[in-house]
Amino acid sequence: MRSRKPDQSGGKSRSAVRQPLRALVLLLAMMVGMLPWAGTAQAHGTIINPASRAYQCWQAWGNNHTNPAMQQQDPMCYRAFQANPDTMWNWMSALRDGLGGNFQGRTPDGQLCSNALSRNDSLNQPGQWRSTNVSRNFTIQLYDQASHGADFFRVYVSKNGFNPATQRLGWGNLDFITQTGRYAPAQNISFNVSTSGYTGQHVVFVIWQASHLDQTYMWCSNVNFV
Repeated sequence: MRSRKPDQSGGKSRSAVRQPLRALVLLLAMMVGMLPWAGTAQAHGTIINPASRAYQCWQAWGNNHTNPAMQQQDPMCYRAFQANPDTMWNWMSALRDGLGGNFQGRTPDGQLCSNALSRNDSLNQPGQWRSTNVSRNFTIQLYDQASHGADFFRVYVSKNGFNPATQRLGWGNLDFITQTGRYAPAQNISFNVSTSGYTGQHVVFVIWQASHLDQTYMWCSNVNFV
């Protein structure tokens, strides 16, 4: 039986070289598998002004979400973080596929702010959500990580008499304001909205129909008309 001799030149044998090389390849493969994909499954967007409920919570508390002061200072975000932190960490992924434009038929009353996603039900809860001051004419800003573009945006405002502190939002609580045209792919999209007759606390409800697929996003932004 042949004995395997070491390289007479002082170098390592082929098998000795291959073993750490295999280990390195395996380690790299594992690291690649752990990386998040920035494709259509994860990279999306939201309304950042006036901030959607999930985005407002992430923006205000994302780096400080274990701070016990949140319970007193921002109780709605505190409840949302307690219910499911992923609602805030994935503020950009509140989407559903294949609605075919049947937004009202596929989205039950009381589930509009979560886009009927059970994991985000905390966003439907009535209460003292932080609000953004707006005038009767204001600008809506979308941030879209993946630059999908838009077939259109639909904008609604909650009716006078609706109380977001005590009521879940339903379709019958909304006034339709406007529907935009198409927008080319871009990370930042802004458009102006004109309203009249609103004062005080309201909800701005926005539907974004993305252009790359039949993907629909819905958000609630709490506003204070001043």
